[in-house]
Amino acid sequence: MPYPSRVRIIDVGPRDGLQNEKTPVPADIKIGLVQRLQDAGLQEIEVTSYVSPKWVPQMADNHAVMSGMARKAGVRYSVLTPNLKGWEAAVLDKPDEIVVFGAASEAFSQKNINCSIAESIERFAPVVDAALAAGVAVRGAMSCTVGCPYEGEIAPERVAYLAGLMRGIGVQRVDVADTIGVGTPLKVQRAIEATAQHFGIDDISGHFHDTYGQALSNTLAALELGVWNYQSSIAGLGGCPYAKGATGNVATEDLVYMLQGMGIETGIDLDALVDAGQYISDFLGRKPQSRVAVALLNKRAG
Repeated sequence: MPYPSRVRIIDVGPRDGLQNEKTPVPADIKIGLVQRLQDAGLQEIEVTSYVSPKWVPQMADNHAVMSGMARKAGVRYSVLTPNLKGWEAAVLDKPDEIVVFGAASEAFSQKNINCSIAESIERFAPVVDAALAAGVAVRGAMSCTVGCPYEGEIAPERVAYLAGLMRGIGVQRVDVADTIGVGTPLKVQRAIEATAQHFGIDDISGHFHDTYGQALSNTLAALELGVWNYQSSIAGLGGCPYAKGATGNVATEDLVYMLQGMGIETGIDLDALVDAGQYISDFLGRKPQSRVAVALLNKRAG
């Protein structure tokens, strides 16, 4: 099986991982996390989001984090922008990429952003136009591509429909996200193949949550199709506020360990990555949710 020789990882821990934490995480801790991630070799980091603090209070310090971090040459910093107001605030902080989002499930779209899939994409069209005009890259996050907490299994045709809408408004690359972690390898492959009707394989990334312990299996299934872009979350942070019981994204430490064991280049220092995960986990007062991190920390202690 000819797997990709290298993989590019976007760590979404500072944004996707921390957004649902009940305990406020100060800006300086978030800045410290971004610093440790880039020092470990991450070349893409999803830093924050420009959403209403009323809905996501954890991201209210977006400007402080973006202006306070020490940017490293060659690292791409992305932010979530839900609307034009969010874009107008974000552009002042000079992100390299913005992220817009849509669901492959009508029910999830209604629960999450109170509109249909088509309406959500219409709302994002002016945001995408503004970003591209300003020379800022645009990524589209496609949630619930294999399963939805309200609709159950999602047909690949729904994924293709969403991908086509994203392509239609100018989105440059997309994430195939198993938001609630119910996917299994063949279902994930079907979602990726549906997406590939509208985007080249170089512009598709895998975003797999580990609720049922399938995230690494799903990554392997995506690698078999040639996907070489992935999102993961340091220490396995995260979940989804609209999907009860959904756990965090696949832990970056676990993903890197698997890829390195397969001889696939990531450019990431695993020991430094474990340190980054321990840093944020210590602040949150719990152990990392990464099996690899726990094993390596136990080995160090022993």
